[in-house]
Amino acid sequence: MPSTQSGLSIAFFLSFVLLTLWITFVAARRTHSTTSFFTAEGRISAWQNGWALAGDFLSAAALLGIAGIITANGFDGLVYSIGWLVGWPIMLFLIVEPLRNVGKFTMADLVAYRLNQRWVRSAAAIGSLTVILFYLVAQMVATGALIKLLFGIPYSTAVMIVGAAMLVYVLFGGMIATTWVQVIKAILLLAGGAVLAALVLSRFNFDPRALFQAAAQQFGERVLQPGEKVVPSGWEAISLALALMFGTAAMPHVLMRIYTVKDVRDARLSITYATGLIGIFHLFVLVIGFGCMVLVGPTVVAQAGGGGNMAAPLLALALGGEAFFGFICAVAFATMLAVVAGLTLSGVATLCHDIWTNVVRSGHAPEKEKMVVARVSTVLIAALAVTLGSIFEGQNVAFMVGLAFSVACAANFPTLVLSISWRRLSTAGAVSSILVGTVTCLTMILLSPTIQVDVLGKSLADLQSHWWFVPMRNPAIVAMPLSLATAIVVSLLTPEREAAEKFEALRDAIVFGPGEAAPHPAVVPVTAAGAKPQAL
Repeated sequence: MPSTQSGLSIAFFLSFVLLTLWITFVAARRTHSTTSFFTAEGRISAWQNGWALAGDFLSAAALLGIAGIITANGFDGLVYSIGWLVGWPIMLFLIVEPLRNVGKFTMADLVAYRLNQRWVRSAAAIGSLTVILFYLVAQMVATGALIKLLFGIPYSTAVMIVGAAMLVYVLFGGMIATTWVQVIKAILLLAGGAVLAALVLSRFNFDPRALFQAAAQQFGERVLQPGEKVVPSGWEAISLALALMFGTAAMPHVLMRIYTVKDVRDARLSITYATGLIGIFHLFVLVIGFGCMVLVGPTVVAQAGGGGNMAAPLLALALGGEAFFGFICAVAFATMLAVVAGLTLSGVATLCHDIWTNVVRSGHAPEKEKMVVARVSTVLIAALAVTLGSIFEGQNVAFMVGLAFSVACAANFPTLVLSISWRRLSTAGAVSSILVGTVTCLTMILLSPTIQVDVLGKSLADLQSHWWFVPMRNPAIVAMPLSLATAIVVSLLTPEREAAEKFEALRDAIVFGPGEAAPHPAVVPVTAAGAKPQAL
């Protein structure tokens, strides 16, 4: 491909970096407590939070990964777009109100409300951190590949640059800086996607049917039909769909944004706005993917490296020249950096709030100490993300994000739903469910082609003869039902009277907000031997 190290490309890139650094500087002066660091003190409006949610959720997988999958495989790539979008109504109707009214910083606040804090928060932290690290690795891989393409520097160096930028934004700016980086990123992403999709359609007289017909003529009718190019079987497709739908409703960094608005109404509006913005963007990605297939070609995209992640930037280069290529690269960088910042902040909240404050310090850590722990945690997560990002070079980010959603689906979602809907859920049941879901996912992924073939380079034919080999790439169809069954069975075997008694208090808090009580019926005192109280 032609040299991409032009002044315009680098100018767009550096302009965004400078803008976000200025935002971080301004935000740092307003970040003095854990409440402002993790939730911006609930001062974000619903409209702003809707854009920030879209910016937090629309990751490198949306812009780079899905476009690359559609370019290589056609219609099959839409499984990711559809799965992710369907998860948002689930979050809206099941999760938002309980989480906003009961929790403070993390998902574990809701799950542990009526259970043993120490055990449940420890288990929830394991599940959440596993999800966050999988997602972080995907973003680091894509961002490293992009900076390598833009500046021509080694991939490992590019990943370290991303880690340093992430560290600065989260360490000093907290949720305030992260929110505005995500809002700006979402605006740039939708604008860039709209322009790129319009440029594609302009080559076909703005007729989408002509675009799809051109794809079918060049690559056959199969590119417009569902098949087994992205997922090798029907069971794999169901497993991936489960992961994307239910994993979306249990992603820690997305759920954390529910706390940044003042009340449940604004939280619901935020989710509604975000759903619309995300749906619109995925329509753009559909056009971009097929446009890259026809106008650039899958072969050129594959030769560019990066596991197909460079489809959108290469299409921008072909249609808009160096200037538009630089803009799309800057938007892609903003996309990944905003998601990385949100993920890092969520991981820091888990370590600081769940582990340190509520497990190690039993809920009594001084504010200054919590801020120190938060910043140390930021450094640790950044270092781990850089290390893992270097190891997983070349993996397609949409697929890697799919694995993160599998763990969220199996480890987080069953316990999250049971905690608000089933009176008999016990501490042992919740902890067992989270651990079984996490361990099952990790074990199946470790023994699947994802690690054995793609990372370790073993022969698929040889592996199929081993009894321990797991042929499925996505474990959700096994791990999620197993996690749910574990929660139910263990809870029935280990009844917890105190947890059951606190269930009504939890329901009151969900409906009426924290600190409020439901108007329970008055009771007439006993007036005669053997008489029973009567509700008025």
